Amino acid sequence: MTQPQKIVILDFGGQYTQLIARRVRECHVYSEVLPYHASMAAIRAQEPVGIILSGGPARVLQEDAPRCDPGIYDLGIPVLGICYGMQLTAHLLGGQVERAAQREYGRIQVTMADKASLLSGMSDASAAWMSHTYQVKVCPVGFHPIAHTENCPVAAMADDVRGLYGVQFHPEVTHSAEGRMVIGNFLNRCGCKGDWTMTAYAQTAIRAIRQTVGDTGTVLLALSGGVDSSVAAALIYKAIGNRLTCVYVDHGFMRQGESEQVVEVFTKLFPVRFIRSDAAELFYRDLAGVADPESKRKIIGSDFIKVFKAEAELLGKLDYFAQGTIYPDVIESGQATGASVIKSHHNVGGLPKELGFTELIEPLRMLFKDEVRALGETLGLPHDLVWRQPFPGPGLAIRVMGDLTPEKVGIVRTSDAILREEIKLAGLTERVHQYFTVLTGVRSVGVMGDERTYDYTVALRAVTTDDFMTADWARLPYDVVEKISSRIVNEVPHVNRVVLDVTSKPPASIEWE
Repeated sequence: MTQPQKIVILDFGGQYTQLIARRVRECHVYSEVLPYHASMAAIRAQEPVGIILSGGPARVLQEDAPRCDPGIYDLGIPVLGICYGMQLTAHLLGGQVERAAQREYGRIQVTMADKASLLSGMSDASAAWMSHTYQVKVCPVGFHPIAHTENCPVAAMADDVRGLYGVQFHPEVTHSAEGRMVIGNFLNRCGCKGDWTMTAYAQTAIRAIRQTVGDTGTVLLALSGGVDSSVAAALIYKAIGNRLTCVYVDHGFMRQGESEQVVEVFTKLFPVRFIRSDAAELFYRDLAGVADPESKRKIIGSDFIKVFKAEAELLGKLDYFAQGTIYPDVIESGQATGASVIKSHHNVGGLPKELGFTELIEPLRMLFKDEVRALGETLGLPHDLVWRQPFPGPGLAIRVMGDLTPEKVGIVRTSDAILREEIKLAGLTERVHQYFTVLTGVRSVGVMGDERTYDYTVALRAVTTDDFMTADWARLPYDVVEKISSRIVNEVPHVNRVVLDVTSKPPASIEWE
């Protein structure tokens, strides 16, 4: 099979590195991320048609600043540096980088002075996302400035003869109004045909799984019942068939009717060995009195490992352990190069030694949520399953602020079911990308039936997003909010107040814990 054209992205620890990969894929060009220190041999082995250098938190003038092999500029293929990547390009090729007199952060108006190549088709001025303290003062020989801002004289530079480019702004983020045109123009300079599809990705992933597992290897999949693990199950099943065993751990924190649905789908849709482990008692016992969210997540992660270890021992020797980790999980857990920890995910951090498996398989680790859904559709999964609401591994345990009790989890489970039902009745399921309720832990005075109450406050959380890395709070119609609030207060015991979360990500995360 012919290998797809490929763009290699060198990761310097930028928080948007995988967004670059995502934008390239949206142009139907395959991309892979390598660490910035990848050897020239490793880069050549990828046979890329172009290279993109990501942004990063370091300062290029630091003695220990991350640097790639300068040989990439002599490969005879186009190279695009973004933010730190542009500064590094200038520094390595003899230009000058200096501390900016005025830092630029956020949406900045950029004037496109030369629209002959990289900026082709763009407006004369366009809002773009800046995030830098240092900037290029003097372009290297062969380069010339092609864009500027009020405070940054070289907001983009080009050497069209060698196909080398740099932009100080971030074209990969949605805040850059015409950023995708920059990515598209660069791919045109690379001669990309734009013929890569999710079907091609599925074929590549299936080949990789087969190569890893071999002709006789067996896999134990940690199945949460959510979109990610379901798509991972389908992908691995396509690769190795009945050598896949799925274990579903019911920790007692699932949504209303969800455990029953998981059992229904994965005993009838997939002809694989399916095991349901009822571990609610263990999880509740170990989480008793624990209020700190990070502690909750880590206990849940530890208990998952305990359960899978026990199930693996009962099943006999299995060779590989698999899970549905996706890239937003990796970034938030600080596992990406240079990323800081936002919150721990029980399915991120490598393969625990105590499981006794040979290797960890994470076929979705480099994908964003919408890409996972597209892959699920490609693999033939039911539409309703592929487009289910995202649900974190720890489940409702992280939607209860403070310590956990069955009563508190029950409040969230029932109120969440009401919210989901009303969103569906209002025809909003395709417009709102994630929605759920949170038991805030706040208690307040109320009046119900002419009597004083002192009960819990439930928060409604609903967001719109295309990648789950950033999100905006959803503008739900007030009449829908009113009906949801009325039903929760009337139908859910011990709740006398409902509030609406109107915070975007950032600064907030989508989940409350």
